[in-house]
Amino acid sequence: MTISQITDYLYIAARNDIKEIEMLRQLEIRLIIDMVIHRRPPGEVADLYAEVMSLPAVDFILLPIPIKLLNRGVEKALPILQDDGRVLVYCQVGRHRSVAMAACILISQGYNANEAMTLIADRRSKADPYAWHIQRQIYKFEQYWNHQSVPRKNR
Repeated sequence: MTISQITDYLYIAARNDIKEIEMLRQLEIRLIIDMVIHRRPPGEVADLYAEVMSLPAVDFILLPIPIKLLNRGVEKALPILQDDGRVLVYCQVGRHRSVAMAACILISQGYNANEAMTLIADRRSKADPYAWHIQRQIYKFEQYWNHQSVPRKNR
């Protein structure tokens, strides 16, 4: 399986992996977060009963993923997760941008940044949450999230 299950409710994939429409149907994915810049999701995704949120980001060490963009993805995922739905995050390779977003979603569910990065690295061999420009944004998001006065659902 090229789509990596991180938790019961969270999955990470590369862009080409989301063409496995039958697998996505079986997983009952309700939200797909697309972090690829300059490309739309494959047309087959429209056949799913899933909402697609496009949050294009650049994977470049001098252009960090904006915390506001990560928060937008988390805020969109929260109602789905609270309703026991499943979320898939993907980027071009499923290594950095999707990993950062998935870590932020885990943080919103009560994980700390280190737990989130370890879990993702253990469950997706391609994932590199420890790339300094990705890890830095995950830590920054954790600080941002912990300073909000939003009630949080525990894992």
